Amino acid sequence: MNYTNILVTVAEGVATITVNRPKALNALNRQTLEELLACSREIAVDQGVRVVVVTGAGEKAFIAGADISAMQSMDALAAREFGRLGQSVMDALEDLPQPVIAAINGFALGGGCELAMACDIRLASDTARFGQPEVKLGVVPGFGGTQRLPRLIGRGAANELLFSGEMINAQEALRLGLVNRVVPQGELLAACQELAGKIAAQGPLAVRLCKEAVNRGLEMGLTEACAHEAELFALCFASPEQKEGMAAFLEKRPAKF
Repeated sequence: MNYTNILVTVAEGVATITVNRPKALNALNRQTLEELLACSREIAVDQGVRVVVVTGAGEKAFIAGADISAMQSMDALAAREFGRLGQSVMDALEDLPQPVIAAINGFALGGGCELAMACDIRLASDTARFGQPEVKLGVVPGFGGTQRLPRLIGRGAANELLFSGEMINAQEALRLGLVNRVVPQGELLAACQELAGKIAAQGPLAVRLCKEAVNRGLEMGLTEACAHEAELFALCFASPEQKEGMAAFLEKRPAKF
């Protein structure tokens, strides 16, 4: 598809999605959300895509939040529909079979922080800033922030950020476990592409099943989750990937997936 507010490129099994509204600090308006949802649905069924990287255009913002100018005049019914659209986007990213890496290159506030949290791995530039400042606008987060943030960093730390609306820098986000790694701004995209390349080189089915095991298992009790893992482990042995991976190991050569 042709998009207006996002850019999509695919190279060597890695799809890069760039939210491309730099003049608006890549804020999420309805059209951008709809394009992200359509793009996620396309990528989900694309067997040629093994990893996804999501970032924002420019050097100031990853995504500075939802578009407040578009929300100001909403009534309660319109706000509910907009929130559910945003949540559908976050769910679609989280549910992609491929691993998703967020390249957080600047402000990740409100909806931007929520989008980053829907990704599997988060790398941040040293200039990145994070926060859920919705209370300063008289509203609560609407795209899943009140749910994903405490699951990622714990209830107490999440409550402090949610109740105060304050921003934190990249190093504090790293300390809290909100991001995996902090790198210099100029090295961020290269670091994400390098990581994506490492993941893309592995067995694609095995990687997808790892993601499924983690995401579904965290919603289960330990016994049920381990049983689910055992089923996925068994499923691998019905795949040519397992035959190639183990043969390559025994023959001391790189596997060709």
